[in-house]
Amino acid sequence: MCNLYSMTTNQEAIRQLFKVAVDNTGNLPSMPGVYPDYAAPIVRNSAAGRELAMARWGMPTPPKFLEGKKSDSGVTNVRNATSPHWRRWLGVESRCLVPFNSFAEPDNGTFGGRTPVWFAFDEARPLACFAGIWTRWTSVRKMREGETTNDIFAFLTINPNVEVEAIHPKAMPVILRTPAEMDTWMTAPAADALKLQRPLSDGALRIVAQGTKEDGSPSAAARAGQLL
Repeated sequence: MCNLYSMTTNQEAIRQLFKVAVDNTGNLPSMPGVYPDYAAPIVRNSAAGRELAMARWGMPTPPKFLEGKKSDSGVTNVRNATSPHWRRWLGVESRCLVPFNSFAEPDNGTFGGRTPVWFAFDEARPLACFAGIWTRWTSVRKMREGETTNDIFAFLTINPNVEVEAIHPKAMPVILRTPAEMDTWMTAPAADALKLQRPLSDGALRIVAQGTKEDGSPSAAARAGQLL
């Protein structure tokens, strides 16, 4: 599953592409490597319109997997979105877009190891988004922090397309490619929105890097926020 992605497009391009009305992220830095429990930007619904905000990557873990544990670093990828644990966050108030430029899966040996293999639409790494959910949650994410209240998120996954399957046969993130798909995810009833939980078409992605823990070299096209 995807536990590493990059988000390096500039802030204004994110606001424009995702129709952001309110930006609460401050001075958003380039993020060539976003890991679980890192804070990263999401676009969510608010009373004033779409809001760009920061949230920690990892939704609450189902209780049965927390038995005997004192902390919960969270679940990054959600596959069975209609399970009782996840259904509470399928309303439009809990859906979000997760901006990204590229994402990584661990090498299955194709390149000689388990180092990250990075995927994007092309070498320019144009801005796109995952279909995500978010909530505000109080828990112990790290023992040294104690109990904290955080905005947190995860994104949906599905069977991989042919490019990702060659490296990671189990799953890939749900990627929204068009403004219409983004609008559906953010506004439609859950039954309609979940129809977007489908693999990306074969041939849509390519490997843009491998063996690096960060992917921080998008071209001017990506920085301009172009979407394929």
